[in-house]
Amino acid sequence: MRFNFDLEETKPEPSRSATPKDEVEWVPLQHHPVFSSTSSAGPSHQPTDSPPLRNLLTWDGASRLYFWDSDELCLHRISVRLGEPEPTSVSAASPSKVLKPDVKLNFDVNKISINSNGTAMLLYGSDGLCIMYLYGRTSSRDGTTICRTVTVGPEIYMSGTNVIRILQVSWHPCSDTHVGILSSDSVFRLFHLSSDLIQPEQAYYLQPVQPGRSRNATSICPMDFSFGGDHLWDCFSVFIMFSDGSIYILCPIVPFGSVYKWESIVDIYNDAQTFGLKSPNSTAVSNSNLAISWLEATFPEIAGQTDGADLSVIKARPYALFDASLLLQGPLRKVSRGEDEANLAFRGAECEGRAVSFLYNLVSKDSILVTAWSGGQLQIDALADEIQPVWNVGCPPRLRVDSHDNIHGLAMICESTPDKLSIVKLDQPLDSTLWLGHPPPLLRLAIVDLALPKKTGSDSLIMMFIDPLMLERIYTLHDGGIDSIVLHYLPFTSQTSGKNETMRTPSVHPVLSTCQGEFSSQSPLSGFVSLSDSFGYSWVVAVTSYQECIVLEMKTLNLLLPLHVDTEKKSILLEEPKEKDTSDIIISKELLGGPKVVLVPQTSPNLRSVSADSIEGRSMLHEYFKLFHENYVEYAHKVYFELKHHGPHLKRIIDDQHGRLVGAKQRLLQFEEKYSDLEDRITNAVQMQNHLEERLKRLRNLPGVHKKPLSTAERDFKSQLDQFSGVELDALRSTVNALSARMRRHTQTPKDNLSNKKKLVSRRKDPVQESQISQLKSCLEKLSLVNSENTKKVKLVESALRSEERSI
Repeated sequence: MRFNFDLEETKPEPSRSATPKDEVEWVPLQHHPVFSSTSSAGPSHQPTDSPPLRNLLTWDGASRLYFWDSDELCLHRISVRLGEPEPTSVSAASPSKVLKPDVKLNFDVNKISINSNGTAMLLYGSDGLCIMYLYGRTSSRDGTTICRTVTVGPEIYMSGTNVIRILQVSWHPCSDTHVGILSSDSVFRLFHLSSDLIQPEQAYYLQPVQPGRSRNATSICPMDFSFGGDHLWDCFSVFIMFSDGSIYILCPIVPFGSVYKWESIVDIYNDAQTFGLKSPNSTAVSNSNLAISWLEATFPEIAGQTDGADLSVIKARPYALFDASLLLQGPLRKVSRGEDEANLAFRGAECEGRAVSFLYNLVSKDSILVTAWSGGQLQIDALADEIQPVWNVGCPPRLRVDSHDNIHGLAMICESTPDKLSIVKLDQPLDSTLWLGHPPPLLRLAIVDLALPKKTGSDSLIMMFIDPLMLERIYTLHDGGIDSIVLHYLPFTSQTSGKNETMRTPSVHPVLSTCQGEFSSQSPLSGFVSLSDSFGYSWVVAVTSYQECIVLEMKTLNLLLPLHVDTEKKSILLEEPKEKDTSDIIISKELLGGPKVVLVPQTSPNLRSVSADSIEGRSMLHEYFKLFHENYVEYAHKVYFELKHHGPHLKRIIDDQHGRLVGAKQRLLQFEEKYSDLEDRITNAVQMQNHLEERLKRLRNLPGVHKKPLSTAERDFKSQLDQFSGVELDALRSTVNALSARMRRHTQTPKDNLSNKKKLVSRRKDPVQESQISQLKSCLEKLSLVNSENTKKVKLVESALRSEERSI
């Protein structure tokens, strides 16, 4: 069993961590040395021109905060504890981990973003984009971790002669390796980081039509985009905002290999079959057929739903229609309430300046679209209908395939057709617009004016964030500080909950003000993040340009309730009291307001000195008793009657609370039992871990573990010995055997023959025979030397082989 712990919170081994436990100190986040060390040195980054709005702070959603230092060009990883030591405080581990890229960045980092699993960090600006891998093959130098950093699209965005700027970058919510990039050349690209960093996996060339009031070139420039949420076809949608405030939709866009929920895909598939194929309109049937064929090819398991009934997630396959490209749906228009608004249906909000940022927010059943304008206004709309995919048949895309016809990339031109734009009225049934290819209409919720300070030289820039704890709240980061906007009215959510709520305007609360005068020259904030824990606490963390940290606790309770109650208006809104549910009313408002004020009658000064026994005194006392009885005694009778009447109801409430208390105690007991069992399991697991570590140490001490493999020179020498043993050694042995036989024959010759031969030799003295004998002797000596050397080599080889067999 293997356990992974945070190296900064547990006691690691010295060889695995450069920061032991005794060196870690938990301090309040606002007093962390990363933020307080350079607080008096001035702004960390102060460009000469109008600076862009930066956000150099991000959170992995668990326990780690990341901050990019523009001066040191490094990334600080700070471990945080939410709600410790106090429930409303945030503490951080000091010192922090310093992560540096292994390459030099040739652009200014304006924003950072981390993927959902916390393994890669986006570092991007208007002139470049890099991916910094936080884990993997890194080397530590002087306590700094050097991380592998790669560039995305260097030939597109970072070319020396290229003027393409990066407008917005975002991780895809259903993939940890796909990044969407919107650039100034009106192209939306989707890169697969684990496949290709140079060429995009998908590219969509945006060509919007110019309907409405603006027809100049600047009105059709893209500014921002956002991926959709997990709601029907929204999960396959990309919302693109242009500079004139118009919003377009691309659907469906699916990264190759991304993962989706099985239930969501089944709902989309059944919806297309139920409302599309059974429609009497041929256009709706054709559009739904295209959507169903696309779903079955992208998710093959959806065709046989019984085979994937036990699946929780499903993976998307690479696929694209070969004879159709996506249609750029839009611009989204407002819902018309009458014929007088037909000409205004295509117009955006009457806001100042140009659209600068866009935000998509999914709250329960409502898809909220927020557009920020440079004049300081927020245009908040909700989709009044569901998004449906639309293709432009007859416009084939460009595909990049391999030798097996597998799709590796695609590119298509996305155009907007004016004939798809139609006026939708409130009294029009939604069944008449299903699967007809019309973009969904917008329901205007509110226009919020942030009252930003006037910025000299350029327009105001606004960044928007969603509160992870309460989705109805949206934070805005701008030149004047940070504001909180809470949505009190959600049309579809209120309808599904059965509450007929009236439309209420959003409430705006200033969180942090950084403007000291009427004008503002540059943004004093360079980082923002919203933190939340599982106990319902929420915090806002901001970093100034002087690298100072500000931590603010945010209240989340009662924000969706009315701000105040007017006690003077007594049941004005209760026009039908019979239909009012009185189960929650304990005491009426009249009793809660208290008794009426007793107005003492005006008397002359002479009557104040009369005695109580006189006629005048008795008359005045009688009048006072009458007023007291009419007000206080009657009020007491009403209170007694109300309490007696609501006694059984109060008893039921108390019994209900008592039952809930008993159930809570039972759940606490069950939790304590499970907690003790969990502690026992953890103790057993730790003991098993220690036992396995001891076994591993004993195994490491075995003699066979320390043997090293043969080097390259040793392997070459062994191969040479193998050649000798196979060929030359056998030949030498046969030669030695032949010479030994000849020697034996010479030694077995009789002595007389030898003496005769010696005499004969001495008589004849043949010089040739003597030379041959001497040559033969020398050959024998050489062969004996070679034989001895080969015998030694053979013994060495055999010993090496035996040692190798023992190690194996």
